[in-house]
Amino acid sequence: MANVIGAVVVDVEACKGCGLCVVACPHQVLAQNKQVNSRGYHYSFMDNPEACIGCANCAVICPDTCITVYRVKKPQNAEL
Repeated sequence: MANVIGAVVVDVEACKGCGLCVVACPHQVLAQNKQVNSRGYHYSFMDNPEACIGCANCAVICPDTCITVYRVKKPQNAEL
């Protein structure tokens, strides 16, 4: 996993702000937004995107399946 960059996309309007994804993330990538969606929930977002390894724990634990995780290989000569 060390050679992978991850990205988490949260469906803001579907998120109910339960926070399970925040707790499930082993690298403290996600947090609850102080702003709310149209339904009044504090939705999750990538607070620390550079730490994401694309493990998808957040997507697996999400009860509303509103998280998508993308993974790409780090370029060979890139320092991130």
